[in-house]
Amino acid sequence: MRLSIVIPIFNEEELLPKVLWHVREMASRESFETELVLVDDCSRDGTAEILATEVERPLTTVLRHEVNRGKGAAIRTGLCHATGDVIIIQDADMEYDPDEIPSIVRPIFDGRTRVCYGSRFRGQVTGMRLPNRVANWLLAWFVTILFGQRITDEATAYKAFHRDVLRRVHLSCERFEFCPEVTAKVRRLGERIHEVPITFFARTFEEGKKIGWRDFIVAVRTLLRCRFGRIDTGTPALGDK
Repeated sequence: MRLSIVIPIFNEEELLPKVLWHVREMASRESFETELVLVDDCSRDGTAEILATEVERPLTTVLRHEVNRGKGAAIRTGLCHATGDVIIIQDADMEYDPDEIPSIVRPIFDGRTRVCYGSRFRGQVTGMRLPNRVANWLLAWFVTILFGQRITDEATAYKAFHRDVLRRVHLSCERFEFCPEVTAKVRRLGERIHEVPITFFARTFEEGKKIGWRDFIVAVRTLLRCRFGRIDTGTPALGDK
Protein backbone atom coordinates (compact mmCIF):
# COMPACT_ATOMS: atom_id res chain seq x y z
CA MET A 1 0.00 0.00 0.00
CA ARG A 2 1.11 3.56 -0.67
CA LEU A 3 1.15 6.67 1.49
CA SER A 4 0.96 10.09 -0.18
CA ILE A 5 2.38 13.03 1.78
CA VAL A 6 1.11 16.35 0.40
CA ILE A 7 3.29 19.31 1.39
CA PRO A 8 2.00 22.84 0.64
CA ILE A 9 4.92 25.29 0.56
CA PHE A 10 5.26 29.05 0.64
CA ASN A 11 8.56 30.82 1.36
CA GLU A 12 10.13 28.01 3.40
CA GLU A 13 13.68 27.93 2.04
CA GLU A 14 15.16 27.74 5.56
CA LEU A 15 13.23 24.74 6.90
CA LEU A 16 12.06 22.90 3.78
CA PRO A 17 15.31 20.88 3.31
CA LYS A 18 15.10 19.75 6.94
CA VAL A 19 11.46 18.73 6.56
CA LEU A 20 12.16 16.75 3.38
CA TRP A 21 15.12 14.99 5.00
CA HIS A 22 13.07 13.98 8.05
CA VAL A 23 10.13 12.83 5.93
CA ARG A 24 12.37 10.61 3.80
CA GLU A 25 14.17 9.24 6.85
CA MET A 26 10.80 8.32 8.34
CA ALA A 27 9.68 6.70 5.08
CA SER A 28 12.87 4.60 4.85
CA ARG A 29 12.00 2.91 8.13
CA GLU A 30 8.40 2.01 7.26
CA SER A 31 6.94 -0.88 5.28
CA PHE A 32 4.54 1.22 3.19
CA GLU A 33 5.63 2.89 -0.04
CA THR A 34 5.73 6.67 0.27
CA GLU A 35 5.31 9.36 -2.37
CA LEU A 36 5.81 13.10 -1.86
CA VAL A 37 3.62 15.68 -3.57
CA LEU A 38 5.30 19.08 -3.19
CA VAL A 39 3.32 22.18 -4.09
CA ASP A 40 5.07 25.55 -4.26
CA ASP A 41 2.45 28.28 -3.84
CA CYS A 42 4.47 30.86 -5.82
CA SER A 43 7.22 31.32 -3.24
CA ARG A 44 9.38 34.41 -3.57
CA ASP A 45 12.47 33.15 -1.75
CA GLY A 46 14.77 30.26 -2.67
CA THR A 47 12.10 27.56 -2.36
CA ALA A 48 11.87 27.05 -6.14
CA GLU A 49 15.60 26.37 -6.36
CA ILE A 50 15.34 23.75 -3.61
CA LEU A 51 12.41 22.06 -5.33
CA ALA A 52 14.25 22.02 -8.65
CA THR A 53 16.60 19.44 -7.10
CA GLU A 54 13.61 17.27 -6.15
CA VAL A 55 12.10 16.87 -9.61
CA GLU A 56 14.09 13.78 -10.61
CA ARG A 57 13.69 11.94 -7.31
CA PRO A 58 11.59 8.76 -7.41
CA LEU A 59 8.04 8.91 -6.07
CA THR A 60 8.22 12.71 -5.95
CA THR A 61 5.91 15.14 -7.75
CA VAL A 62 6.80 18.85 -7.79
CA LEU A 63 4.07 21.36 -8.66
CA ARG A 64 3.97 25.15 -8.69
CA HIS A 65 1.31 27.86 -8.66
CA GLU A 66 2.21 30.80 -10.89
CA VAL A 67 0.36 33.15 -8.51
CA ASN A 68 0.08 32.88 -4.74
CA ARG A 69 -3.33 31.38 -3.93
CA GLY A 70 -3.08 30.17 -0.34
CA LYS A 71 -2.48 27.00 1.66
CA GLY A 72 -5.89 25.50 0.95
CA ALA A 73 -5.44 25.90 -2.79
CA ALA A 74 -1.98 24.33 -2.60
CA ILE A 75 -3.39 21.35 -0.70
CA ARG A 76 -6.17 20.94 -3.27
CA THR A 77 -3.61 20.98 -6.08
CA GLY A 78 -1.56 18.36 -4.25
CA LEU A 79 -4.55 16.12 -3.59
CA CYS A 80 -5.39 16.08 -7.29
CA HIS A 81 -1.99 14.49 -7.96
CA ALA A 82 -1.80 12.13 -4.96
CA THR A 83 -1.97 8.44 -5.82
CA GLY A 84 -1.71 6.87 -2.38
CA ASP A 85 -4.18 4.61 -0.58
CA VAL A 86 -3.75 6.90 2.43
CA ILE A 87 -3.06 10.63 2.18
CA ILE A 88 -1.68 12.95 4.87
CA ILE A 89 -0.87 16.66 4.94
CA GLN A 90 2.59 17.76 6.14
CA ASP A 91 3.52 21.40 6.74
CA ALA A 92 6.78 22.67 5.24
CA ASP A 93 8.21 23.69 8.60
CA MET A 94 9.18 21.79 11.75
CA GLU A 95 6.21 22.69 13.94
CA TYR A 96 5.14 19.07 13.38
CA ASP A 97 7.54 16.13 13.68
CA PRO A 98 7.52 13.86 10.59
CA ASP A 99 8.59 10.95 12.79
CA GLU A 100 5.02 10.94 14.13
CA ILE A 101 3.42 10.36 10.71
CA PRO A 102 3.36 6.54 11.13
CA SER A 103 1.31 6.76 14.32
CA ILE A 104 -1.28 8.87 12.47
CA VAL A 105 -1.60 6.82 9.30
CA ARG A 106 -1.27 3.35 10.85
CA PRO A 107 -4.86 3.25 12.22
CA ILE A 108 -6.05 3.82 8.63
CA PHE A 109 -3.74 1.22 7.10
CA ASP A 110 -4.87 -1.23 9.80
CA GLY A 111 -8.54 -0.62 8.99
CA ARG A 112 -9.42 0.82 12.41
CA THR A 113 -10.58 4.16 10.99
CA ARG A 114 -10.72 6.03 7.69
CA VAL A 115 -9.88 9.51 9.05
CA CYS A 116 -7.18 10.20 11.63
CA TYR A 117 -5.96 13.51 13.06
CA GLY A 118 -2.82 14.14 15.06
CA SER A 119 -4.04 16.03 18.13
CA ARG A 120 -1.66 18.51 19.67
CA PHE A 121 -3.84 18.80 22.75
CA ARG A 122 -3.83 15.08 23.45
CA GLY A 123 -0.05 15.23 23.21
CA GLN A 124 2.45 17.97 24.00
CA VAL A 125 2.39 21.62 22.93
CA THR A 126 5.41 23.91 23.20
CA GLY A 127 5.41 27.66 22.61
CA MET A 128 1.76 28.22 21.66
CA ARG A 129 0.45 31.64 22.71
CA LEU A 130 -2.67 31.81 24.89
CA PRO A 131 -4.86 33.47 22.20
CA ASN A 132 -4.00 30.63 19.82
CA ARG A 133 -4.87 28.05 22.47
CA VAL A 134 -8.23 29.70 23.06
CA ALA A 135 -8.96 29.88 19.33
CA ASN A 136 -8.09 26.20 18.90
CA TRP A 137 -10.27 25.22 21.86
CA LEU A 138 -13.20 27.19 20.46
CA LEU A 139 -12.89 25.64 17.00
CA ALA A 140 -12.82 22.13 18.47
CA TRP A 141 -15.87 23.03 20.59
CA PHE A 142 -17.73 24.29 17.50
CA VAL A 143 -17.05 20.99 15.71
CA THR A 144 -18.25 19.04 18.73
CA ILE A 145 -21.51 21.02 18.92
CA LEU A 146 -22.22 21.32 15.20
CA PHE A 147 -21.19 17.86 14.03
CA GLY A 148 -21.87 15.57 16.97
CA GLN A 149 -18.40 14.24 17.68
CA ARG A 150 -16.05 15.46 20.35
CA ILE A 151 -12.60 16.21 18.94
CA THR A 152 -9.77 18.09 20.60
CA ASP A 153 -7.91 19.61 17.64
CA GLU A 154 -9.80 20.79 14.55
CA ALA A 155 -6.96 22.99 13.27
CA THR A 156 -4.14 20.44 13.39
CA ALA A 157 -2.14 20.26 10.19
CA TYR A 158 -1.71 16.50 10.57
CA LYS A 159 -4.86 15.18 8.90
CA ALA A 160 -4.85 11.76 7.25
CA PHE A 161 -7.56 10.17 5.11
CA HIS A 162 -8.26 6.93 3.34
CA ARG A 163 -8.46 7.59 -0.36
CA ASP A 164 -12.08 6.42 -0.51
CA VAL A 165 -13.09 9.21 1.89
CA LEU A 166 -11.51 11.98 -0.16
CA ARG A 167 -13.15 10.62 -3.31
CA ARG A 168 -16.47 11.72 -1.79
CA VAL A 169 -15.33 15.18 -0.65
CA HIS A 170 -15.62 18.39 -2.66
CA LEU A 171 -13.41 21.32 -1.58
CA SER A 172 -13.44 25.04 -2.35
CA CYS A 173 -10.86 26.28 0.21
CA GLU A 174 -8.16 28.73 -0.82
CA ARG A 175 -6.43 29.65 2.44
CA PHE A 176 -6.45 28.16 5.93
CA GLU A 177 -10.13 27.20 5.74
CA PHE A 178 -9.06 23.77 4.46
CA CYS A 179 -9.11 22.50 8.07
CA PRO A 180 -12.70 23.44 8.96
CA GLU A 181 -14.00 22.61 5.48
CA VAL A 182 -12.58 19.10 5.27
CA THR A 183 -13.45 18.39 8.92
CA ALA A 184 -17.04 19.50 8.43
CA LYS A 185 -17.50 17.59 5.18
CA VAL A 186 -16.10 14.28 6.39
CA ARG A 187 -18.36 14.50 9.43
CA ARG A 188 -21.36 15.32 7.22
CA LEU A 189 -20.52 12.12 5.33
CA GLY A 190 -20.74 10.20 8.60
CA GLU A 191 -17.03 9.50 9.00
CA ARG A 192 -15.65 9.31 12.56
CA ILE A 193 -12.44 11.23 13.21
CA HIS A 194 -9.89 9.24 15.19
CA GLU A 195 -7.26 11.24 17.11
CA VAL A 196 -3.76 10.26 18.20
CA PRO A 197 -1.46 12.40 20.37
CA ILE A 198 1.38 14.31 18.72
CA THR A 199 3.94 16.94 19.73
CA PHE A 200 3.88 20.51 18.46
CA PHE A 201 6.53 23.24 18.47
CA ALA A 202 4.88 26.58 17.68
CA ARG A 203 6.63 29.20 15.56
CA THR A 204 6.27 32.94 16.05
CA PHE A 205 5.25 35.35 13.27
CA GLU A 206 8.86 36.54 13.18
CA GLU A 207 9.92 32.93 12.52
CA GLY A 208 7.47 32.57 9.65
CA LYS A 209 4.07 31.66 11.09
CA LYS A 210 1.39 32.81 8.66
CA ILE A 211 -2.05 32.13 10.18
CA GLY A 212 -3.74 35.04 11.99
CA TRP A 213 -6.86 36.03 13.93
CA ARG A 214 -8.84 36.76 10.75
CA ASP A 215 -8.46 33.11 9.82
CA PHE A 216 -10.30 32.15 13.02
CA ILE A 217 -13.33 34.16 11.87
CA VAL A 218 -13.17 32.51 8.44
CA ALA A 219 -12.94 29.08 10.10
CA VAL A 220 -16.09 29.68 12.15
CA ARG A 221 -17.97 30.87 9.07
CA THR A 222 -16.77 27.83 7.14
CA LEU A 223 -17.98 25.42 9.82
CA LEU A 224 -21.40 27.07 9.85
CA ARG A 225 -21.63 27.12 6.04
CA CYS A 226 -20.68 23.47 5.76
CA ARG A 227 -23.02 22.43 8.55
CA PHE A 228 -26.13 24.04 7.11
CA GLY A 229 -25.30 24.15 3.39
CA ARG A 230 -24.66 21.56 0.70
CA ILE A 231 -21.62 19.31 1.15
CA ASP A 232 -21.01 18.75 -2.56
CA THR A 233 -19.97 22.34 -3.31
CA GLY A 234 -16.49 22.87 -4.75
CA THR A 235 -14.38 20.55 -6.87
CA PRO A 236 -13.60 16.89 -6.13
CA ALA A 237 -10.69 16.58 -3.70
CA LEU A 238 -9.02 13.85 -5.75
CA GLY A 239 -8.14 13.85 -9.41
CA ASP A 240 -9.53 10.38 -10.10
CA LYS A 241 -10.97 9.91 -13.57
